[in-house]
Amino acid sequence: MSSTTDYVLDRQISVRRDLDTVFPFFAEAANLQRITPPELHFRIRSELPVEMKKGAVIEYTIRLYGIPMRWRTLITGWDPPHSFEDTQIDGPYRKWVHTHSFERRGENTIISDRVVYALPFGLLGRLVHPLVKRQLRRIFGYRTAEVSRVFEA
Repeated sequence: MSSTTDYVLDRQISVRRDLDTVFPFFAEAANLQRITPPELHFRIRSELPVEMKKGAVIEYTIRLYGIPMRWRTLITGWDPPHSFEDTQIDGPYRKWVHTHSFERRGENTIISDRVVYALPFGLLGRLVHPLVKRQLRRIFGYRTAEVSRVFEA
């Protein structure tokens, strides 16, 4: 029996912009800081601009519960303007795979985020998952609100 439990977070938002406007915003690594809550002190450490493509590595730091952490992600999927995927190769999670999908629907673009993640520390990780889940919902709630502001302005 595996000691790792995978969790899933799904979010979706519709914005009144076309794919050719929406996808480039998300493909620009520097914009991630703009849609991340300020209290996470998100900072990209990779040289900007990052050439987004399969195999690109992005390094950044965040603060979780006041603790500074390094995070490195690898772009493991790249299909512009429909989707891309980043996978944690070093960071606070045991597993983190974030799929970003973009779909044209009439005059709108549907932006979907799917994160499959697992926590470290076995049973302890499972016990603290409710706190982590609440934090992730808040972070992605902030992200949704900021994306709305960016594209509805």
